[in-house]
This record gives sequence, C-alpha cells and structure tokens, in this order.
Amino acid sequence: MTAQPSGQLLAHAVAFSRALREEGLVVTPGQTTAFALALGEIPLFDPEAFFYAARASLVTRHEDYPRFAEAFRKFWRALGLERFPAELLQQTPLPPRKDPKARPGEVGRPSQEAAASQTRQPVVDRALTFSATEVLRQKRFDQMSPEELEAARRLLHNFVWNPPERRTRRLAPRGQERLDLRRSFRQALRHQGELVRLAWRSRKSKPRPIVALADVSGSMERYARMMLHFLHAFALEQTRRGVRRVETFTFGTRLTRITRTLKKRSVDGALAEVGQQVKDWSGGTRIGACLHTFNHTWAKRVLGQGAIVLIISDGWDQGEPELLAFEMERLQKSCYRLIWLNPLLGTPGYQPLTRGLVAAMPYIDDFLPVHNLNSLEQLVEVLGRLERRASLIHLGVTQLQLTGHSSVC
Repeated sequence: MTAQPSGQLLAHAVAFSRALREEGLVVTPGQTTAFALALGEIPLFDPEAFFYAARASLVTRHEDYPRFAEAFRKFWRALGLERFPAELLQQTPLPPRKDPKARPGEVGRPSQEAAASQTRQPVVDRALTFSATEVLRQKRFDQMSPEELEAARRLLHNFVWNPPERRTRRLAPRGQERLDLRRSFRQALRHQGELVRLAWRSRKSKPRPIVALADVSGSMERYARMMLHFLHAFALEQTRRGVRRVETFTFGTRLTRITRTLKKRSVDGALAEVGQQVKDWSGGTRIGACLHTFNHTWAKRVLGQGAIVLIISDGWDQGEPELLAFEMERLQKSCYRLIWLNPLLGTPGYQPLTRGLVAAMPYIDDFLPVHNLNSLEQLVEVLGRLERRASLIHLGVTQLQLTGHSSVC
C-alpha cells in the first residue's frame, strides 16, 4: 500500500535534507526532489522501506552511510512518532473562516476571500526549488540519460540563431557610408536641379559560410550525435532564412561529406542516413590525414567568401603530429577564422596536452568547450558577434570561456 506524500511529511522531508547538510553531507535540491517523489512509490507504514528510500535518494557516497544512519535516527526519533512516519500524513484541518457581510451588488456571488481560498497555492520553500531546464542546460552530454538527451535536442531548436555576417563590396541604397551622386542628381530634377536631399549607399552584408568538421571516432561517440543534432538545427535555421552556406563533414579515419543529408527536415531520418553513410563511425582518429583530404579536395570549393571553420574533436589523434600541424597551418590561412570545439574543455582542471592538440594549438583562433547546452548557446553568441569584436588572436591561440571573456591559452 502506498500513499501520496502530503501534509507535514513533505515539510519534514525538506527539513531532513537540511539536517543532513548541517551534518556535512552533500544534498542537492535535485536529490531532495527525488526523495519527495520516492515517498509516493513506497509503503509509508514500513520504516525500513522509508529508511532505504531516503538513503538511496539523498546519499551518493558509501562512506557517508554511517553518518546518514546517525542523522536519520536523531531527526526522525526526535519527532516522537508512534506510527513512523504515517502520522505525518494526517493534517489538522483549519477552522473555516467566516465570510464577511456581502456588499450591495455582491449578493449571490462568492466573496473575494472565498474565491481566493479556492485558488490559494501552498507555500513552497523557494530555497530548494530548481528549474529542470536550467539543470539540463548545465549537465554534461555524457552524463545525460536518453530522456534528457531527447529533451536537450528539443531545446536546440529554441536557440536564438545569429549567423555571422561579412561585408561585401556591393553597395545598397541605405545607411550613410558613401554618397550616391547619381541618385542624388536624379532626385534633384524634381526640385529644378536643387540638391534638396542627398542619397547615400552602404556596403551589403551577407552571412558567412560555415564549415564544420565533426569527429565521430570512438572517444567522441558520446558527443558526436548531439553535435550533429546541433549542426542539423543550425543548417535548418539557415535554410529558413534563405541561406545555404553550411557545409558539414565527419572524420575519423576518413573524411565524409554529409551536407546534403543534414538538409533533410527530419533529424531522425537525417541521422539514420548519416549512420549508413559514415563508414568509420566510432573507430580510430587520423585528424591530419583527414585534414589533408579536405585541404586538397574540398577547401577551394567551400572556403570562399570568408568561411568560418569549426573543428569538433577532443584532439586524440593516432596520426603523425607533424602532418597535423602542417595541414592546420594551411587550413588556418585559407579561412576567415578557425575554431576548435573540445568537449573535454568543460572538465575542471583539463589541459590540452595530447600530442594532436599540442601540434594544432598554434593555428587555432578560438578554443571553446561544447560539453553542455550552455556551451552550445555560448558558441552561437560567439559566432554572432565575430564582426563586432576585435581580433582575439594573441600568440597564436585564444580561449573563450563561458563567461564571454577571452584569455590566452
């Protein structure tokens, strides 16, 4: 027999979580919520089931079990409950409040206080509430459950996409950058040759091409699918705006172009076809050899008009570091900006010491993390303000933190 937690039981469960924190145990608001949900799934008349449900929800380390048992005994026994803990489910009803005398014109209608009592919400301890969406934004992709990954994919389509733009040489009749004499004289004919109003022109802006090279090797398998979802959402948004300048490649031991596949509206169908098209999925990594293929076969086709290149990889490379350094230098000179996205960069204490990253570092313009939704949102912001910020290249490498500030690696 189970019962839904109500009455004073939920309040005491929250107080018990606070008592555990006072004893030195780490108890998060999410664990407290899990404990409250567990109370609706266990027989509350069974003290042993209650104890183990609390310990499974609120304790994450085995060495904390003795302290938890002692804190559990002191807190719940101090309440003096005879039928532990079912007494807490019984609430003492409050005496009914008398409605004030109805005013003229209010006869036959419920009073304001009576209507408010029907819609009165219970008092909630805001200190222990949390936003599920905010927690999901901060959680690492490799620690998400399948349900959380699906929710994260849906949130990708809510991003505010600001594609980077470049100024072209063509002029448009707007702004006040250059004086348009021909149009000014033509308008002057309407006023007997008097230049009453001057016409101006400014340079047009067009979205910059985006070229993404995503690592699909074994070490990147936990992040590759989420990054492909991100690239699919970005390409779909660009297509809606009439821009078809997103090129996508995957690499492991070979380079594969998947641009046309990701243009499909159905993301599930697109990724299913990518899985059949990419033959080296979850295999080894030869970044230098794949960049060599890209530079010799695709660079002249897709790197025109100031393209931005995104390399999504953790830097684990089985090839020769000299080849990787040579191809990185050539790629960096061929594009407007070379951005390396590393999911391990969001790990506290991480340092790019693999031989692949050591060889590539001198040619990277921006070094950014892509380990959770917040980092992907930060990437969208960085791409949107590339034209408005000063050059961040200093000593060859720049690392942008999630706070939006830049620092040198």
